Amino acid sequence: MEKRPAKIILLIENDPEDAHLIHEMLNSQGASVFELAHVETVRDAKRYLTKYPVDIVLLDLGLTDPHGLDVVRSVRATAPRVSIVLLASADDERIAFQGIQEGAQDYLIKGQIEPRELMRALLNAAERKIIEEIQFIEKERAQVTLDCIGDAVICTDASGKITFLNRIAETMTGWPVKDATGRTMAECVRIVDATTRKPILDPMAKAATQNRRGSLPLNCILIRRDGHEVFIEDSVAPIHDRDGQVTGAVMVFRDVSATRTLENELTHSAQHDFLTGLPNRTLLKDRVSQAISLARRQRCHAAVLFMDLDGFKRINDSMGHLIGDKLLQSVAKRLTDCVRSPDSVIRHGGDEFIVVIQELKHPEDAVTTVARLLKTVFDVHSIDQHEISVATSVGVSVYPGDGQDPETLVRNADTAMYHAKKNGNHNYRFFSPEMTLDGWERESFELDLGHALDQHEFVLHYQPKIDLETGSIIGV
Repeated sequence: MEKRPAKIILLIENDPEDAHLIHEMLNSQGASVFELAHVETVRDAKRYLTKYPVDIVLLDLGLTDPHGLDVVRSVRATAPRVSIVLLASADDERIAFQGIQEGAQDYLIKGQIEPRELMRALLNAAERKIIEEIQFIEKERAQVTLDCIGDAVICTDASGKITFLNRIAETMTGWPVKDATGRTMAECVRIVDATTRKPILDPMAKAATQNRRGSLPLNCILIRRDGHEVFIEDSVAPIHDRDGQVTGAVMVFRDVSATRTLENELTHSAQHDFLTGLPNRTLLKDRVSQAISLARRQRCHAAVLFMDLDGFKRINDSMGHLIGDKLLQSVAKRLTDCVRSPDSVIRHGGDEFIVVIQELKHPEDAVTTVARLLKTVFDVHSIDQHEISVATSVGVSVYPGDGQDPETLVRNADTAMYHAKKNGNHNYRFFSPEMTLDGWERESFELDLGHALDQHEFVLHYQPKIDLETGSIIGV
């Protein structure tokens, strides 16, 4: 009795040269595990498939009757469980990719096929067929359950009654499988929207009735049997029998409370200053934009106060960074306590703070807040048995006169602060357009100094100091 090869390949190819090339490639690889049969038309292929066992169909998408995806569907309808590898021209690669969605296992581009690549595609298709045969009966249930074995799993039958919970699902819901079996999901599993607290409709019933995969909306909470709440994420899928009929649904879900907490903490850390807890520069644009939007709607004004602590570097250097950090924390708290709740205090960096004031009826109304801030910062700070006073320079820009966007308002407040600092400590200035010209002159002067350094245009003159008794130079 002749021994049958492990796998039979049916090549459907109407080009004799291409068929010969495929045959030669298989021979060059010593492919004794495959036996190649060849037909030229889909009609002959259907006749062959109904008479003889075939493991893999090697199908040319360039056939004319039918053509493209129709030829894939035709072969699939005749032999629904056979593996299909497509042969496509470079122009038909998009159709070949769609053929994968129609049930083909792989595709190869004609003219670019290497013998090893052909063997790889055929072996992979053969292996996938074996796996599909082994797991076909409960393929979807096994796939979801095994892939997420560390998560909670609940299964229901076609009527929506619970048939299975794994141990993690028992723990997360508070329902032992013996108590939950035969009950509906609504009886055992309460899921609500975290914000609105409205119940979420049974996602498994939806998956079963619509016969498609799905998931819960974002921001969902599972309420355990004892009332404990956890954030969850899930995936839901219908379960089919061999004939494709829906027999139930499976839901795989996990507790993401710790992840949510970590995400919130990371988001807060990214948007807030570690030392003072104030919003940082990341939130600055958002806070100023909110103030502008409100002022535009209310037809009023908003102000940006750019504050710099005078002499902070001296305090930091003389008393140490620990004292300097505690001083910054004290200043931050006083600023926060000093403004209204709608207003914002932001640490811009170093010893710079920005205060955003909303809903000012008149620009000059900002003076009251500025005076209060200057006083509260200047009052003595008691830090580690040290009594420290620190003055502040404040620059003020007002929407809409000094800028229509956050960047302009902050820049102009910074410019005004620089002019306030020039007029002496513990002072404030409102922005005016003339300050911009002074700023340009200052920048130009600094640029000229940099160029002079680069060109070695500075000359140093000094006179030595000499000890008359020893004749030694003791200084300059």
